[in-house]
Amino acid sequence: MPKVAKKMCEVLMQKYEARAKLFRIMGEPMRLAILDIISCGEMCACDILEGLTISQSTLSHHMRVLLQAEIVTARKDATWVYYSINPKMVSELHDILNGIILPKKNCICEGIKPEDIK
Repeated sequence: MPKVAKKMCEVLMQKYEARAKLFRIMGEPMRLAILDIISCGEMCACDILEGLTISQSTLSHHMRVLLQAEIVTARKDATWVYYSINPKMVSELHDILNGIILPKKNCICEGIKPEDIK
């Protein structure tokens, strides 16, 4: 394999690995449940907990992971923290899926040009 093609494959794999990490974060069943709960709008942790069978510390762990991945946002109001889904990330996830599963110009199966890698 030519060096340019090999480098392009390495760059693509790094891109896929970063995207796979994001989907692994969301692929945890409890995190999906949390996202489903807050899909209707901003909620405080105490209200999220009412719909789950986990402890406060377990919820905090999941929220920390979702926050670090920027899948959710948090807003502090006095002693309460309110969580909501990050619409920017929803759009990005949508674009990632479309970029992988929908037919496109310069498809990977037809070869990749260096300018196609973002």
